[in-house]
Amino acid sequence: MKRYMRLLALLAALTLVIAACGGSEEGGDTTEAEAPATTEAPAPDTTEGSTDTTEGSTDTTEVMVDGSDISVALVFDIGGRGDQSFNDAAARGFDEKLAEYGFEPVELQANTAGDDRDELLDLAASQGAALVIGNGFLFEDAVEANAEAYPETFFAITDAALADADFAPYDLPNVSELLFAEHEGSFLVGAAAALKSTTGKIGFIGGVAIPLIQKFEAGYRAGAEYINPDIEIVSNYLTQPPDFTGFTDPAKGAEAANAMYDGGADVVYHAAGGSGGGLFESAKAKSEEQGTQLWAIGVDSDQYLTASAELQPYILTSMLKRVDIAVASTIDDVINGSFTGGDRVFDLSVDGVGYSTTGGFVDDIAAQLDELKAMIIDGTIEVPSTLG
Repeated sequence: MKRYMRLLALLAALTLVIAACGGSEEGGDTTEAEAPATTEAPAPDTTEGSTDTTEGSTDTTEVMVDGSDISVALVFDIGGRGDQSFNDAAARGFDEKLAEYGFEPVELQANTAGDDRDELLDLAASQGAALVIGNGFLFEDAVEANAEAYPETFFAITDAALADADFAPYDLPNVSELLFAEHEGSFLVGAAAALKSTTGKIGFIGGVAIPLIQKFEAGYRAGAEYINPDIEIVSNYLTQPPDFTGFTDPAKGAEAANAMYDGGADVVYHAAGGSGGGLFESAKAKSEEQGTQLWAIGVDSDQYLTASAELQPYILTSMLKRVDIAVASTIDDVINGSFTGGDRVFDLSVDGVGYSTTGGFVDDIAAQLDELKAMIIDGTIEVPSTLG
């Protein structure tokens, strides 16, 4: 009854959000999610490039649906579509498969307090979505609760492996946990920073001081120090948990970057979501003020492509975290009847992380970076995932 009452309270909000999403590629208007039709599952996708990176052994459950007859829900975290970072990366994978399969799209976004994640997942599942994706580790409790409440619905979560208080994994075969080797990709952009730095001092801006973001810093430090053991690295975390506004505050990002550039750093990498926009603004302003070339490094998406033309000359590269590939692969699995619960790790070996070359600013060091990538893949270089 509690879930039913919450559904009534949120139904109007869902209708508005779905209507705002527009029609699918097939031309139909987007309406409330319908219960998936039951048909014979098509053969699994065997096209080139569909790499299975599933780790661990869990039961594989077949989905008896046709792609055009189901709905898929993507629930964004704070910042939503348009953050030019983590949420937009998920949106690209969602949009790609919407164009391919023509499923009924449902998009929802957590409010600024982030206290409605459970209700949003509940709403999408109760309306018949075949797959519900919670985009971000903060959906962990909501995914666990709803996966138990809706065992016939498939769920996915990015950046989190569901476990109890004793760190024992939950037995939820209808949940796919999409994880990334952020430290490996960060190692490569750390190496790029060290190779491009002329001052021997670089910086790191983290959105919130949590283990996930510290994983980015650990890899970044390791990559920079691999190139230059004497390099100086300064770091700043914009907020401490439970305050997660460090991911949505460009002004704080700019303030932190200004201090780093004024202190002699000439390359700064951010893992701060929407706050990273402040870093790019700072790189431009401080370059002009100091009369020198200062660099910023983006994260998750190729942020050169989403930055304004006046900021692009200051974006050296971006650490690519291919949330789009993870989301697209999971949708493929549901459509093709090959969904598998458990951990899936997207690392350098499957191009689940990497670095961007847009703008051409790392062309002169790309061969060195690719050599480092190969050494990480073959185990010659072991990248730390924690600070210490």
